[in-house]
Amino acid sequence: MIETLTLVSLILIALGSALSFKSPRSVFFISLIALLIMLLMPEYRSYVILIVAIGVLNLMSMILMKNQIKGVDYGLTALIAIATVYVVFTNDLAMILLMFVITSIPTYVLIMTSENRANVEVAVKYITFMVFATVLFLAGAMLLVYANSVNADILYIIGFIMLIIGLGMEVGCAPMHEWVPDVFDTADPIPVSIVASIAKIVPFVVAYKILIMTANSLVTELALFVAFVAAVSMFIGNIGALTSTKPARILAYSTVANMGYIIATLVALIDLNWIYLAFAGALLQLMANAFGKIGFFVSTKEGGASTYLMYTLAFSFIGMPPLIGFWGKLFILLSLVKVGYIWLALILVINSAMSVPYYVRLARILSKPMIPSLVNAIALITVALTFITIVPPSWFIDMARAIIGGV
Repeated sequence: MIETLTLVSLILIALGSALSFKSPRSVFFISLIALLIMLLMPEYRSYVILIVAIGVLNLMSMILMKNQIKGVDYGLTALIAIATVYVVFTNDLAMILLMFVITSIPTYVLIMTSENRANVEVAVKYITFMVFATVLFLAGAMLLVYANSVNADILYIIGFIMLIIGLGMEVGCAPMHEWVPDVFDTADPIPVSIVASIAKIVPFVVAYKILIMTANSLVTELALFVAFVAAVSMFIGNIGALTSTKPARILAYSTVANMGYIIATLVALIDLNWIYLAFAGALLQLMANAFGKIGFFVSTKEGGASTYLMYTLAFSFIGMPPLIGFWGKLFILLSLVKVGYIWLALILVINSAMSVPYYVRLARILSKPMIPSLVNAIALITVALTFITIVPPSWFIDMARAIIGGV
């Protein structure tokens, strides 16, 4: 049933894209139907619902763009969302790596779209980094699998480092983040909102699956490398955001910091008894990042949105309970403490405190009176979704345990 639903959705997207040259707007509705079909997935309902919601918000935000790629960009956005749903249902190495590629490549096209003309300079910089990231990630993954099968420690270490560097470059984790501020600041806010939201999820899910499949005793030492990357990303991201004045650059550096929080969860590989808690924290933080980035970037497109909505998204990023951003950080902190990385947990707390001034400043810059508009509608939905954890998300931990347990 899982494969059938995915295939039907992919066929719809392909047909919609083929018809896009005659009726670009029709692709929106076809892509929407393709995404809604994924809600019929029989397992991991919480994850599926949230990913479909993010995908639908991305589709809605693209309506704000006056010039599009004949509607094909709707299909590409839906394709990313479908791959993001399907990736948790498969543990086949070829398929999970394919989902990684399918998620990454459409962003090459989307990042070029703008109101006036194709933004070639931004695209060249973005694509250059993404190609390197993809090659490093895929090569690292294959090396890990091979080294684990033949018990080659040196190859395992090389593969692990390559995968982490590729992952960091893909999602914008410091010190591999050079592309992030310039691309986020120069490209159109709408495609950037897609790159900054749903496109971040699959790389982490795939990394988790591969690293769990291949985990061995070497992970204990290699976790220090991951912790170092995470700490550097947190500090560089938050310091960069504190010293930035433009909303797009603040959001760019906040992404760098958020990716640091999430990559820190990979140190839980040293004790697989707690990996489900780390994975739950990573997923919730990715969801919080997605909702916030969609709401904020769509608002920058139109010069701002409702004051109440902007501040609520800021509070979610800061980590105020009961918003989703609080629970993501809480689960990450708990997983770090459980595996003995208390110093990294303290660094995360310090960096969360450092983020307060610039998120409040960002909300103030983008605040406007509440008026009926598509921007406020999208921001309102993102805010509503940040409240899904008003009931303590033990239900999300159970789902994360089931996903990880199947690897």
